[in-house]
Amino acid sequence: MQSIGIKGVGYYVPENVFTNFDFEKIIDTSDEWIRTRTGIVERRFASKDQATSDLAREAALKAIENAKIKKEDVDMIILATTTPDYIAQGAACIVQNKLGLTSIPCFDLNAACTGFIYGLEVAYSLVKSGLYKNVLVIGAETLSRIIDMQNRNTCVLFGDGAAAAIVGQVEEGYGFLGLSIGAEGEDDMILKVPAGGSKKPNDEETVKNRENFVVMKGQEVFKFAVRVLPKVTLEALKKAKLNVQDLSMIFPHQANLRIIESAAKRMKFPLEKFYMNLSRYGNTSSASVGIALGEAIEKGLIKKGDNIALTGFGGGLTYGSVIIKWAY
Repeated sequence: MQSIGIKGVGYYVPENVFTNFDFEKIIDTSDEWIRTRTGIVERRFASKDQATSDLAREAALKAIENAKIKKEDVDMIILATTTPDYIAQGAACIVQNKLGLTSIPCFDLNAACTGFIYGLEVAYSLVKSGLYKNVLVIGAETLSRIIDMQNRNTCVLFGDGAAAAIVGQVEEGYGFLGLSIGAEGEDDMILKVPAGGSKKPNDEETVKNRENFVVMKGQEVFKFAVRVLPKVTLEALKKAKLNVQDLSMIFPHQANLRIIESAAKRMKFPLEKFYMNLSRYGNTSSASVGIALGEAIEKGLIKKGDNIALTGFGGGLTYGSVIIKWAY
């Protein structure tokens, strides 16, 4: 039976670092307040001339190189994002153009912060079907474009970045062992941008009311996250016929230190085995899990045969986890 997994990973973060001290200059907050409540110290913001597709392209090129394939070997692009370049054109098609590729199918996927996990499951299914061989999955965001710099509760949380993975056939016995994704659909302003869509098109009033920026009910997101992060990881482990003790590392969505600490307690899994980089990048939504994974590979923290979990949760509300026996 063919084994399907990740053949290569790449990530990219913009050069522009925005620290908590930079926020102190523009809003009523402090480095201490942000750090103790979130664990975030700094984040990256895209430059004015960088769109989501630009970040995605950089990550994609690295993933292709690390997978040791030619870019022409990619036969599909899935881009998970909540911040596409345009409302009415898939940013995946723009990435295809920027990579110099033609004719292959491309589409955007919006599952907010769980987007990368959703993308991996879709890619896995497509490769398993035999229709595609090398699916490029990207999670990329320019959240700096949709955060309200006057709202101290949300603007300090988010950052920009991109991560990519090539999903295809790997050595037998390695790769994806268990996958679980799901959603608890809501329309109660728990986490969304209220205006700019078909329900509430942007006009003078929505701009004046700052409805074209992210709104979030922090407590409700927190309660959801601490419940589903352990739940969906354990569901994926069950499908993989493994226990949490069989994991060498968990890569959670990098939203908030307190969420991850709570999940570690609930799962009875050591906190130090949860990979965390949110202090440096903040919450990069669909890019966060992939950036964390890419960093860990660079640092030599993952070796062939390691069992790892990638787990996401976010707006929608969505959640998902994949268990992987690392193939290289």
